[in-house]
Amino acid sequence: MESGDNSSTAELMSRYVSSELGYGVPKDGWRICLAHEFKEKRKPFQAKDVSFSNIVEHIGLGVRYLKWWYKKTQIEKKAPFIDMFRAIPLRQIYGAPLGGIGGGTITRGWRGEFCRWQLNPGMYHYKTVIANQFTVCLRRGGQTVYQQVLSVERPPTLQGWNWGYCGEYAFYHALYPRAWTVYPLPGQNVTLTCRQVSPVIPHDYQDSSLPVAVFVWDIENKNDYPLDVSIMLTMVNGSGHKDDKGGGHWNEPFHLEKEGESVSGVLLHHCTTVNPYTLCMAAREQKSDREISHQTAFSPKGTCGELWGDLITDGRLDSPTGSSPPTQKGEKVAAALAVGCSVPAQGHNDLEFSLAWDMPNITFGSREREHVRRYTRFFGTKADAAPSLSHYALTHYRLWESSIEEWQRPILQDSSLPSWYKSALFNELYFVVDGGTVWTELPEDSDVSGGLRSDDGGLPAQPAIIKEYGRFAYLEGQEYRMYNTYDVHFYASFALIMLWPKLALSLQYDIAGSVVSCDPTERLHLMSGRNSPVKVKNVVPHDIGDPDDEPWQRVNAYLIHDTADWKDLNLKFVLQVYRDFHLTQDTQYLQDMWPICEAVMESEMKFDTDGDGLIENSGYADQTYDGWTATGPSAYCGGLWLASVCVMCKMARLVNNEAVFQRFRDILDRGSAAFDKLLWNGQYYNYDSSGQDLSNSVMSDQCAGQWFLRASGLGDGQFQAFPKEKICSALKSVFDLNVMSFAGGQMGAVNGMRPEGVPDHSSVQSDEVWIGVVYGLAAVMIHEGMLEEGLRTAEGCYRTVWERLGMAFQTPEAYCEKGIYRSLAYMRPLSIWAMQLALDTSPPRDQTGVDEERLEKKAVVLEN
Repeated sequence: MESGDNSSTAELMSRYVSSELGYGVPKDGWRICLAHEFKEKRKPFQAKDVSFSNIVEHIGLGVRYLKWWYKKTQIEKKAPFIDMFRAIPLRQIYGAPLGGIGGGTITRGWRGEFCRWQLNPGMYHYKTVIANQFTVCLRRGGQTVYQQVLSVERPPTLQGWNWGYCGEYAFYHALYPRAWTVYPLPGQNVTLTCRQVSPVIPHDYQDSSLPVAVFVWDIENKNDYPLDVSIMLTMVNGSGHKDDKGGGHWNEPFHLEKEGESVSGVLLHHCTTVNPYTLCMAAREQKSDREISHQTAFSPKGTCGELWGDLITDGRLDSPTGSSPPTQKGEKVAAALAVGCSVPAQGHNDLEFSLAWDMPNITFGSREREHVRRYTRFFGTKADAAPSLSHYALTHYRLWESSIEEWQRPILQDSSLPSWYKSALFNELYFVVDGGTVWTELPEDSDVSGGLRSDDGGLPAQPAIIKEYGRFAYLEGQEYRMYNTYDVHFYASFALIMLWPKLALSLQYDIAGSVVSCDPTERLHLMSGRNSPVKVKNVVPHDIGDPDDEPWQRVNAYLIHDTADWKDLNLKFVLQVYRDFHLTQDTQYLQDMWPICEAVMESEMKFDTDGDGLIENSGYADQTYDGWTATGPSAYCGGLWLASVCVMCKMARLVNNEAVFQRFRDILDRGSAAFDKLLWNGQYYNYDSSGQDLSNSVMSDQCAGQWFLRASGLGDGQFQAFPKEKICSALKSVFDLNVMSFAGGQMGAVNGMRPEGVPDHSSVQSDEVWIGVVYGLAAVMIHEGMLEEGLRTAEGCYRTVWERLGMAFQTPEAYCEKGIYRSLAYMRPLSIWAMQLALDTSPPRDQTGVDEERLEKKAVVLEN
């Protein structure tokens, strides 16, 4: 396995010409030369990619969507929650995002560009701001001998700067939440290593909320003489958005001394009418030889030769006092911060920068009410916290790194795990921060109970866990703009419950409150063309709202289908309730959720139309695979139903309710028998029980119910829903057909495969690979003792996304074998943490790694 890992890294690093490895760069992670070019260029799935047969089948949906899209974009001047006509094009440039959880994010590309912005909550802006750069200045004996923008770009603007650093001399390495860029300076015998650190720390609910990042520059001087080295950071006041030219923005220098530590920098006040904020560049005055200087304001247009000349003259900037005047409309303003130090011959030194952004009070698109971000609990709501945030970051980042290393060390040192897995596990976590994420305080007047209080089988108005830990929401995807999309969170939730369990439980309380509420407002649902209520009682909502509207207040932004007809959302709620209890042992949570679980399971009973203990599908039966029609009991929904009934039995025992236990025990016995009778074909569970031509397709996700039982410590003995031998047979069939017979076994598991070994092309979704589903499939394989198969299955997705397609830090929902992908930067791949849970709870492994040779031989047999 390690040899394969090395060969894949070799491809991404094939153009790297230096032998320098950088300062303190770890072995594991995603590594790429700055000169690398991805050969494969894919296109996003759009309306034009729908097959003719699907167009005919869904002509009504298409017409209704087009009318709705036109009204939304042309009349209301709003962005659609899903835009089928203007998908985000693939830019193969992104690196690890900056910042903690829920305070907004700024993403740097792997070539160093500041290129993806989410400061307004949930709303993304994709713009590379070319003036945002690091520049190095080397001086010897009082003379500047080298000055270079550390960018491979050669832009048509800022021609007074020395651009075009040779990318073949540098590489980027990401192991989230940290990243390193190594710059050997050609001809100078000096190597710079920039280490990027964000405060994303498991089980930490304070520092992990901070909108800050730190850049540590390690400087290695391999000459026989000392050098003076300066690093300059330049930043535009804004994000490349049109409001950068709106006027009224201004900058000012600052100095803050506290607790014996001093920091200095520049504040960039971005004074928009809605959601104003302050950017802050700062540096730490820790060592006596460290010199900090600044330029409060400069215009980032023209040649900018004056700023360049200011630095080249003496390695420092002029450092004027006082603030800059507010910009006029049509003008932009930028600022610069330089830090210098001496580096001895054959020696090392380091420089530290921080970048913070302070937007404490936010409104969503409707502007109906103001929300307060989580970090304000520690730094205040007055929009004056940027200096204190910077000071805190620069004096605490080493503690953050110590915590990050302690968390990651056991996995990184486990030699039985392949390197690609270690990279995937940590780097996919980017979405917890960069999923349009918001983390807010609960307002004092809020009632999350949905109107049904504890005494009546509901919730407290303000559950203790939300009061203490706040409210959390993340998007289904950067292109699918709905918060906490529940059927997808079902997969992604493993990252939260394992690393930030309080946020996972807080989200569950919010969903539970929505379950018991209703919104009788009639609206048109685009699939059916019928008007029906936005939300009915005792049904889990699809999502908690659109950031361009008012999340939490108006749920179910998804208006394609009437979610009252979905069968899987309620089941996924019940399964998560018990899984979360199993992993946290929070008895208050179980007590609060139990009556909600009873209510949603009762509402599911109506789908058991023939009384055999098994719910039935009718058309679009579940939200997850809403484009892939199932009729009658299906492997997916039927399996989730039986798993939910099984955990209801377990929870009934825990709350000492024997009557409920006996009721669900009877349902489980009858339902399991019906499930086997209707769906088992001797090798795997058929897609559905309709008996139609494609009902015996092999669905990659057919064991999702068993997956959650295993993750919850169930699946055997009294709390077993599926015979182990049938689960293992089904997983073997999926591995042989959906994995190894698809794309040479190199791209993960296709959603649907025909028994004869060709993909099921019956719908838009059946011939796609869903990365998050594949990681869940790999997890259940590991739970069932199929470690080698599980790792091989997941490996195909990682290598496709991160190494072939250039989709680092924007893992999509789906890709096909050729040509297209769908929905960049998607929530579901966080399910890779379910693999880690399976590994953590499986029998001990030896340290020799998996039997890759055996799998390769099997692949050859299957291909032949």
